[in-house]
Amino acid sequence: MDRVPMTQEGYENMKAELKRLKTRDRYEVAKEIEIARAHGDLSENAEYEAAKDKQGHIEAKIRDLEDKLARADVIDPSTLSSEKVVFGATVDLEDLDTGEEIRVQIVGPDEGDAKKGRISVHSPMARALIGKEVEDEAVVKAPGGIRSYEVKAIRYS
Repeated sequence: MDRVPMTQEGYENMKAELKRLKTRDRYEVAKEIEIARAHGDLSENAEYEAAKDKQGHIEAKIRDLEDKLARADVIDPSTLSSEKVVFGATVDLEDLDTGEEIRVQIVGPDEGDAKKGRISVHSPMARALIGKEVEDEAVVKAPGGIRSYEVKAIRYS
């Protein structure tokens, strides 16, 4: 059984989503099913079918989150100290083609959010950065083409 790496923040967010699904969403969809059943013939009741589909999605999401939380390997970046980029690192980079500076944090697979600079440990960029040190060049083979970055700083906070 593979462990699922995640930050403490990612773990807490996942727990909160699971709680919401179990305590609110489950009951809301049960009420939707009850209301749709009251409309009569279930064989031609689109509202009933939609509510049952929604219920199936909610239950699948609950099982998925419970599995990931059970296999969670929570890593606190502030306890790490390394000269190299590892999971949890916040990395300042310079795009060697454009000179643009960017900052990314390597997080768990379910925590990625490009708008916030959080990239999944499984992403092409994270894979290119892992093991690099300050002043190393990271070549990222992404769907948009090959990009080169220089590691300017590595922090664990």
